[in-house]
Amino acid sequence: MNLKELEELIEGGESESIEFKKTTAQQRQGTKTVCALLNGLGGWVFYGVNDKGEIKGQEVTTKTLEKLNAEHRLISPPAFPEIETVPVSDKLKVIVVRVTGKQGLYTYEDRPYLRHGPTTSPMPREEYERRLMEKLHGNHRWESEYAPEGFSLSELDEEEIQTTFQNGLQLGRIKAKKSSDTEAILRGLKLIKNDKLLNAAIALYGRSDAFDPTYPQFSIKVARFRGHDRLAEFADNRWYKDHAFGVLRRAENFLYDHMPIAGKKISGKMHREDYPFYPPLAFREAVANAICHRDYTFAGGSIAIAMYDDHLEVINPGSFHFGLTPKKLTAPHESRPWNPLIANAFYCAGIIESWGSGTLNILERCKENRNPEPSWEERSESVVVTFFPRKQEADISPKVTDQVTDQVTDQVEIRVLSFCKEAKKASEIMSFVGLKHRRSFTTNYLRPLLEQRYLSMTIPEKPRSSLQQYKTTKKGLQFLEKGQKYRKK
Repeated sequence: MNLKELEELIEGGESESIEFKKTTAQQRQGTKTVCALLNGLGGWVFYGVNDKGEIKGQEVTTKTLEKLNAEHRLISPPAFPEIETVPVSDKLKVIVVRVTGKQGLYTYEDRPYLRHGPTTSPMPREEYERRLMEKLHGNHRWESEYAPEGFSLSELDEEEIQTTFQNGLQLGRIKAKKSSDTEAILRGLKLIKNDKLLNAAIALYGRSDAFDPTYPQFSIKVARFRGHDRLAEFADNRWYKDHAFGVLRRAENFLYDHMPIAGKKISGKMHREDYPFYPPLAFREAVANAICHRDYTFAGGSIAIAMYDDHLEVINPGSFHFGLTPKKLTAPHESRPWNPLIANAFYCAGIIESWGSGTLNILERCKENRNPEPSWEERSESVVVTFFPRKQEADISPKVTDQVTDQVTDQVEIRVLSFCKEAKKASEIMSFVGLKHRRSFTTNYLRPLLEQRYLSMTIPEKPRSSLQQYKTTKKGLQFLEKGQKYRKK
């Protein structure tokens, strides 16, 4: 690295990947940052640059570098960051420590550190325990442990096992074998080890009358709420115990039982085209992902499906692992299933296409069905995928009796424009029209009205201001007047 490259690198100041230290007198704090960068995405520590980003340099001798290397040896497990010097004058140099990020579990003086923006701080205990669990997970997974004594092939759904095998053959994901009996198939799927069934075999194919009460987590809860949150009354509430393939079918049946479907008459055709409010294939992928990634060690946990008037949630016990974040899920990413044996059986059966493509398939299916992008988040020791309904078109009418009045877009827009003749806050508008899910309201109603210039912001230069209000424009008033005339007719 030369001086020009150094200047370009530090130009933006300290950040999550860059730390400045005036001299190696601060090498203990600098080494804490090295540890944090190892536990993150990597970066640089510069000695000879002050807090303002001014390159001052320092005297660097062989002893200086030896002391710095000795400090780095206090990092465990051993790490060897690259060290180089950049001359800034005849006598002074900047020491550059380059760290390759491992997103691992490193400690300095027996304590782990993380980087938050330009600050280095001790890693919280919860994060340390989560990373430790991930580190041990490869060799000590719940799914690869032996099933309790007493479980045998007779406790498994042999018809489901044969279905997996036949589907795998047709898709070319399972090789034809001389023997296609149940035990041979399970061995091919690596669900038997040392002649004993693994937990994964019970999770995938166990009969409900056999695994209850040993495996209480093999269940799914489904509910339809008459409102926008769990304080609303139930329209339907069920709880099923089943193996993984049965859980997936239960979820799909629930969706079709309660999902509004709109129909559109096509000119020149005798039939109508149907438009589901939620894309079934995206929903199926989300549930399959939940089954493959959930934490089965939660004995009281279960996958849950919650449908509300303005959104649909797939809730999966567990958390994001291996550095995954909601943002990373929306781009190509490496997939490391928490339960690879279960994921492999789903792949062979044709339930999932390939590891790492699940969330991208969900996004594509939503786009094809004209749904807003779903969201992923961690909430109360669970990963929640939230789907938002397809916006109705003017010439599409619902074909179901389970009416979702807040999704009749034209009616809501008219109410919003009427209410906003005087400027109102978003929270006031949502309360007036009876919507409680902010993202759904923004995506389906507020943003389209702003884009059509039927509404305007009172503080357009600060869209996210806490004082922001919305007011019906002249164009919006004209639209409102026309809408009222149409209703009178």
